[in-house]
Amino acid sequence: MSEQRTAEEPSDGRRAGTGRRRFLGLAGGAAAGVGLTACGPGGSGGRPAAVAVAAGASPGASSPATGSAAPQRENDKPGNPDWPIGNAGPDRAIEGWADRASVLPGESFGLHVSTTAPGFTVSAYRMGWYGGARGRLVWRSDQLPGSPRSAAALDPHTRMISTDWPTSTTVETTGWPEGSYLLRLDAAGGAGQRYVPVTVRSASTAGKLVVVNATATWQAYNTWGGYNLYNGANGAYATRSLVVSFDRPYHEYSGAGLFMVYETPLIALAEQLGLPLAYTTSADLAGDPGLLKGALAVLSLGHDEYWSPEQRAHVVAARDAGTNLAILGANCCFRRVRYEPSPTGPDRQVVCYKDSYKQDPGFQKTGLPTNDFRVDPHADPESSMLGVIYDGYPVDAPYVVGDPGHWLFAGTGVRQGDSFPHLVGVEYDRVNTAFDTPRPIEVLAHSPVVCAGRKSFSDTAFYAAPSGAGVFASGTMRWVESLDASGDGSSGADHSLDAKAAAMTRGVTQNLLRAFAAGPAGAAHPPQDNVAAVYGGH
Repeated sequence: MSEQRTAEEPSDGRRAGTGRRRFLGLAGGAAAGVGLTACGPGGSGGRPAAVAVAAGASPGASSPATGSAAPQRENDKPGNPDWPIGNAGPDRAIEGWADRASVLPGESFGLHVSTTAPGFTVSAYRMGWYGGARGRLVWRSDQLPGSPRSAAALDPHTRMISTDWPTSTTVETTGWPEGSYLLRLDAAGGAGQRYVPVTVRSASTAGKLVVVNATATWQAYNTWGGYNLYNGANGAYATRSLVVSFDRPYHEYSGAGLFMVYETPLIALAEQLGLPLAYTTSADLAGDPGLLKGALAVLSLGHDEYWSPEQRAHVVAARDAGTNLAILGANCCFRRVRYEPSPTGPDRQVVCYKDSYKQDPGFQKTGLPTNDFRVDPHADPESSMLGVIYDGYPVDAPYVVGDPGHWLFAGTGVRQGDSFPHLVGVEYDRVNTAFDTPRPIEVLAHSPVVCAGRKSFSDTAFYAAPSGAGVFASGTMRWVESLDASGDGSSGADHSLDAKAAAMTRGVTQNLLRAFAAGPAGAAHPPQDNVAAVYGGH
């Protein structure tokens, strides 16, 4: 497949950095689309009545929300619609990070906080549906003493940004349900607020749909301290970090990272449907080969780009044992990474040298590169797992329905050729049989795009693995974001997506999740291969 690139890109066609990073960082706003220069297959570099905290509760002690004595489903409990940040305050007013990205229920983690205020409180909100509130207060600390901490430290060899802030408090999670959490830090006197994301992961995924928080990708794009895996403080690709650390706050979305735009809408919908869910992170999948045993499906959300070979191998093994796989985004499993420990624990650093992989001491020792999966050495294009393959950025194009009679479109009322403006973007995937592509595979939507002058297509596709597992790929990064779209799009929010797009994607996603919850969907809904018919004239 040919590559298109600009002079600003590295010679091998990888993302140049600033434009793409800025675009993704503005994913929820009308300013999206600024500063993009690259296109090509290797392309570019809420809502809480407060839950009472038990009188005299000590910081870190769990204070579960009140409820009836009868067993109650988690998302039937009252939500707390005051969870969103209303006063972020100035930079450095308050910020923090957790020294474990995920914990099992009942385990503890350290919270490392820097603030210009004399004190702060911590409120833990579990993110879900909760009648539309989207969050539930599970625990709140007493006021804790606060102080400013040291500035970011820059590793001279890898340009990794980290901090050595001491532990401000230890948080116990006894009584916390499994799920994705945002801890809100509130500086005393209203000086500012920030989030810290934490996953309370599931010990077992058997009989459940597995929500994967893409923590490696969140960290890859994290610009706190001025560096990430795309560019350095001067905006240049050549000065990018080669390793990124979890021992620092997230800059994007007031500390929530990419979780807010690319994951929360899907979590809300899945919990609203009452489906059996398990929660985990990308690093947890990499570290535990048995974690997906008996899982009904793995859900990769809006932007899940950075995978380790171990994570990929464990997901493929699950698919081959009958576990369904949903790719509700684009550019999935594109970058190959390695996890390393930091001073606070294992798997706290994400290593990805990209085209500079020969400089990686890990590669020099093992011969295993941290570059794109599709390129040598050890080329292994993502299409063999996903059915589709990343094709480029940036695009902003209508989503075009190709097969309205398909079971996934049932109840949506769509007709052949129906178009949904702005739904394809900013990155997209397609079926491309020049790469290893599982068959039979069925293209459900075939949307023309023009990427920096190059004509191509974004494809929504479904295939069946020999095990009977079904694999769905949306073909666009805006799928999860679109679930929350409203109005006619004229406000510019959500990339100008409208309520019609939301109704369609919500309908398809509901059909998909319910089918995946029923068992191997490829066996229940065998795909009819139509690649020749769709691409025969192109």
